[in-house]
Amino acid sequence: MANKITIKPVDSEQMMRRHNHSDCLKHVLQAAESICLARNIRLTQARKRVLELICASHQAIGAYQLLDQLKQQDNKAKPATIYRALDFLMDAGLVHKVESLNAYIGCLSADQNHHSAILICDHCHNAYEMDARHCYDALHDNSKSFGFKPSQVIIEMHGICKECSSRMGIINQSVDEDCF
Repeated sequence: MANKITIKPVDSEQMMRRHNHSDCLKHVLQAAESICLARNIRLTQARKRVLELICASHQAIGAYQLLDQLKQQDNKAKPATIYRALDFLMDAGLVHKVESLNAYIGCLSADQNHHSAILICDHCHNAYEMDARHCYDALHDNSKSFGFKPSQVIIEMHGICKECSSRMGIINQSVDEDCF
């Protein structure tokens, strides 16, 4: 019998009460500077600007959306500029790729060793990173019973966030057990 994985719920109300997006962006940029300094890698202006564009909101953003925004400031920007910056930022742990959307979000815990799950609102398109270390641990432990050695684990969950549920008048939103 497989072990049931339990997920600690995100307290979105608490998160939104204390969330100040300018502080969020400031934290990500400070973490980026510290990480790059510690690893002796360069956070160039182009890389920093791409990081700022990704972190401008909590919506996942695609590479060509980033290119369009970057071209507003630098009309010479090319796709290669974006993809090189994204590769650097992902390798440094500063952004996460949202695989199901082929888009990117800033990492709010880049300065910590962590394993994340990404919650994606299908209505407003915000993407929230949550600590999912216990899920990863359970998946790795369970995979051992199959003799399986995972090389990559990606956890993404689509649904409707609390704010959109409230705006849409959805009360007492419950998890559809059939999707599990």
